[in-house]
Amino acid sequence: MRAFLILALPLAAAAQQEFDLVVYGGTAGGVMTAVAGARQGLKTVLLEPNAHLGGMATGGLSRTDVGKREVIGGLALEFYYRTGLRYDMPRYLNPVAWFYEPRVGESVMKEMLTQAGVRVLLHRRLRAPNGVERTGARLVSITTENGERYRAKAFADATYEGDLMAQAGVSYTWGREGSAQYGEDLAGVRDRTPKHQFLVDIAARTAGGELLPEISTAPRGAPGSPDRSVQAYNFRIIATDNPGNRVPWPRPRTYDPKRYELLARLLAAMEKQLGRPQVFHELTLIARIPGHKADFNNQGPFSTDYIGRNHDYPEATYARRAEIWQDHIDYVQGYYYFLANDPRVPRSLQLEVRDWGLPKDEYEDTQHWPHQLYVREARRMTGDYVLVQKDLQTERAKPDHIGMGSYNSDSHNVRRLVNERGFVENEGDMQVPVQPYQIPYRILLPKRAQAVNLLVPVCFSASHVAYSSARMEPQYMIIGHAAGVAAWLAIRDNKPVQDVPVAELQQVLKSQGAVFEHVPNPQQESLQLLRRLFAPPAPARFNWE
Repeated sequence: MRAFLILALPLAAAAQQEFDLVVYGGTAGGVMTAVAGARQGLKTVLLEPNAHLGGMATGGLSRTDVGKREVIGGLALEFYYRTGLRYDMPRYLNPVAWFYEPRVGESVMKEMLTQAGVRVLLHRRLRAPNGVERTGARLVSITTENGERYRAKAFADATYEGDLMAQAGVSYTWGREGSAQYGEDLAGVRDRTPKHQFLVDIAARTAGGELLPEISTAPRGAPGSPDRSVQAYNFRIIATDNPGNRVPWPRPRTYDPKRYELLARLLAAMEKQLGRPQVFHELTLIARIPGHKADFNNQGPFSTDYIGRNHDYPEATYARRAEIWQDHIDYVQGYYYFLANDPRVPRSLQLEVRDWGLPKDEYEDTQHWPHQLYVREARRMTGDYVLVQKDLQTERAKPDHIGMGSYNSDSHNVRRLVNERGFVENEGDMQVPVQPYQIPYRILLPKRAQAVNLLVPVCFSASHVAYSSARMEPQYMIIGHAAGVAAWLAIRDNKPVQDVPVAELQQVLKSQGAVFEHVPNPQQESLQLLRRLFAPPAPARFNWE
């Protein structure tokens, strides 16, 4: 068994080597792209710009957005199955762990990379600009900020931001299309936003006419019209109510309670309407995970979603993104600190919030704060085929299917506005059920004239509406699995990724547990295949340098 080697310092030898496959971005989708390619025999390197692997799947999103569990197969299901082994889940007759601790999830991903023989290099951020070398429509190499150069036969951009894709000259978009562009009635500015909405009228301005913090004066726009608004980001907090493992909610470096004036007014108005103080679960979605911990997410009209403060993130420089990232840390830390300490918070709620805190045994190198900002959506590639609303609702079968999706069309609010009556209103939330649908291989592919050896398994080709469903972490893993196998087929046949034999791709994926049809059963066939093919007899040993 090969040792898992993480290299964080510049290595001239690595820069001089050529690889079959370079995967840029250690998200869950990137990890599975690398594992899939390496298992097919490709000499594979995974370059992660930061210090951790797994993206949101290990960065706070531990309550997996599964949708229909039966559609999750292949390497994605293998990950959840292996994670279940860490918790001895088979004794409960349910061997898959959909909810897990981040440190366990990252350990499982390292194990999978180890056993596949993937070379993993951390702190390797793409140089900007001039980080991509190409000849015609073929990428030749990429260069990281430390000067290392990585040549390969095929590349995959598995980042949430799509920086490699953008530098390669591949067409992309961001924000919301108008409803007329693809005939989507869910597209563009939302006429009604019933979820995570203010249920009481709260004036947007003080008695003196001053606008309250965290509200925009931008015009609403006509329903269905396009804009560059991006659904809200947040941090998915891993919290614990175990006093022996609990760190109190941190006070952010820039804390100002005035920032949460709207929250204070909301709490007072809701207490009056309900006849009682709100409870913590009404302000933060609390999902229990193992280890006396929980995954905290946005809940309600004013919560951890930092609405409207990320719209320039997709196209921003690294420096500007770092500012946005820190601003989100300050906001979310301030939110919990306010609830735990501000005298305007009802005492019962305050005590409930104080029962929770950050776990000492998670994220030890980032002061127990998640290492990944929840970038729900940034750039989206515009390929020859764009996944749109009808592909999730009425035209759900695809001849080039490589996996399935099933989660709701789920986009968080994008703006907090002043409505025509002078009250606060959120706009943009979308939660629309879908039936299980097939994901086509084509959405991974740039236009042929732009790139013939690049696959894009995370910022794939989709409208805002369709992306809002297919963007879930299991689907990123499913698409990454297909990307790794497709890279192998393209290299083997010396063909553009656009000419990969789809039938053979599907055959290989199916043999590795991929699911192409929704059958309501407990996945026994897929799980038996995983046990036979992939389940390790014992955890891998890691070699850190």
